[in-house]
This record gives sequence, C-alpha cells and structure tokens, in this order.
Amino acid sequence: MGTVVMHSVMSVDGFIADENDQVGPLHDWYFNGDTPITQGGDQQYDHSGAGSVFKVSRASAAYVRPMWEAIGTIVMGRHLFDLVNGWEGKPPAGDHVVVVSHRPKPEGWHPEASYHFVDGVTAAIDKAQKLAGDRTIGVNAGEVGGQILAAGLVDEVALDVVPVVFGSGKRYFGSIDGQHLLEDPHVVVQGHGVLHMRFKVRR
Repeated sequence: MGTVVMHSVMSVDGFIADENDQVGPLHDWYFNGDTPITQGGDQQYDHSGAGSVFKVSRASAAYVRPMWEAIGTIVMGRHLFDLVNGWEGKPPAGDHVVVVSHRPKPEGWHPEASYHFVDGVTAAIDKAQKLAGDRTIGVNAGEVGGQILAAGLVDEVALDVVPVVFGSGKRYFGSIDGQHLLEDPHVVVQGHGVLHMRFKVRR
C-alpha cells in the first residue's frame, strides 16, 4: 500500500490560511525562483488557472517534483473542494481525488473526473489506497487531515513552512485533540522563502 502523507504550506505559527481562507504570502515561493516544476516530461504544473507556471528555487524543485509525481490519490475535505471547485476536475497531482463529505458530488459536476465522495476519514483512506495502489496518498492539511492523523492513518507529515506569522486562521492540524508524536525530520530542505520538512509519525 502507498504511504499516506499529510501535506500543506503553513505559516511559522501553524496556519494554512486566514479566517477568510486567504493564503496571503504562503504561496509566494511557488513563483520566486527560476526553475519550473514539470510533470511527466515537459508538461508544467499550473494550478492557478491563469497561466502562471510554478517557478521555484532549484532546491524546492528538487524536493517538490518527485513528491508530487509520487502521488496517486489526493484526499481532501468538502470545504476545500467547494473553495476551489475541485480544481475543475483536474487534480494538481495524481489521478484520483477522494472527498470527505456528508453531501454527494454536485449533480452534473465533471462526470469524467475520478472524484469519489465518502462520508468518513477511514472510508476515505480505504478508498484512496485502492485507487492509488503503491503510489502515495496525499492528504490535505486542515480539519480533515487532522482527523485522519488522530485516527492513526497518517504515515508522514510534510510541512512547507513560510516565514510569516498569521496570528489566527485555519490551523494545519485543524482542531485536533491530544498529543501525537513524530520522529525527527528525515527531510529538511531550505528553499527560497520556504523550509521543507518531512516527519514520520511515531507508532
């Protein structure tokens, strides 16, 4: 089975967005370098929908490219799905998306897209594992990600830490309760305007 990696960009004080779901400078590092992040050859990532190709530092590109290429399935919450309209049926990485939601997929929404709606985090990871095979399951941070971690279903936590303090907003781990131990970081990469770290979850 694939590794389950919880991942997002966050502020130094642990927020992935402000109270209004605005990310402020958290994504600036995607555009402050000279190295495009390509996928499968020359195809370039463009999650903005505005033709703004990601260009990051060489260090960030060397870290991000293989990480994104390894993803087979993304797991996300309904709130993020609604915010980005499911990236219009084209996931930013991988081939499949599992949405944790008590509501079904919007009627008529991109029927060609491999998006699957389930009503719990355990069911979401089970479905994601079946879809991903041996590839990585990328779990978006936030409330749903925190619930998946609390359920003991996350193998690694990946942080892209940006030098900004939000003070308040949407937390990386959501409203998770209790203490959860991680191993020492096995990956630490200094990019331009971002620090990339990965931690294995202690069992």
